[in-house]
Amino acid sequence: MYTQCPECLTIYPLEAGALAQAHGHVRCGHCTMVFDALPSLVEVLPPDPVVGLSAQAPGEEPPLLSQAVFRPIPDTPAEETEEQAEEEIHAAIAAPAPAFVRPRAPVRAPRDLRWMIGCAILVLALVAQLLVADRAALATNTTLRPWLARVCAALSCSLPPVRDVSRLTLLSRDIRPHPSVPGALMISATLRNDAGFTQPYPVIRIALSDLDGNTIAMRRFHPADYVNDAKTRAAGLPPGATVAAVFEVEDPGKNAVAFEFGFE
Repeated sequence: MYTQCPECLTIYPLEAGALAQAHGHVRCGHCTMVFDALPSLVEVLPPDPVVGLSAQAPGEEPPLLSQAVFRPIPDTPAEETEEQAEEEIHAAIAAPAPAFVRPRAPVRAPRDLRWMIGCAILVLALVAQLLVADRAALATNTTLRPWLARVCAALSCSLPPVRDVSRLTLLSRDIRPHPSVPGALMISATLRNDAGFTQPYPVIRIALSDLDGNTIAMRRFHPADYVNDAKTRAAGLPPGATVAAVFEVEDPGKNAVAFEFGFE
């Protein structure tokens, strides 16, 4: 579309968007006059030479628009409110079923017995693994040990003996030259089990040191070194029982002036 400035007669191309934005009024870029672009608005320029655009006289009646391009759909009625929908649902539930409808028994979820057995087996296996992993700690528990003993008796097994060397007391000790073997020492000790349970015979550690506390000689004696009877060793040291141990060792020399006992 084209329009012409009535002041300086300059012709400009014009878009419908710019025309609608100003409601038909535009400003001339040459003389800066604001004018109504509608009277001289044409879609096609006249043939050359262009002298001017003829002004269109306003019609008596508005033009009739008969060919529609688009017509919006009228709005639909408002949707039901949530309260109305709930009332309809309750009414449908409360309505009696038709006579031809047969009542159905409630459907129960099927239970897979094999799945339940498998879960039980896995739980038992997990418990067994925990018992095996912590068997040493569980065996020392005075509350659980009687129950574990009953279980082992039923399964033909035995619990490991409880070991607590802190409950062993050294009652006496002595060191002197060997009466019949030159260059040897005879060490004797008496220990007692002060625990309330039977303990295995401990490993006895004897260390000889000089005046400065430096260790000159050290040796560990296992239960077989001071308890000759195998059945006695296997039975362990009962609560409150004592055992006398005698050891024969090589004399490390004059510098060995002190000795120390320890239990492992």
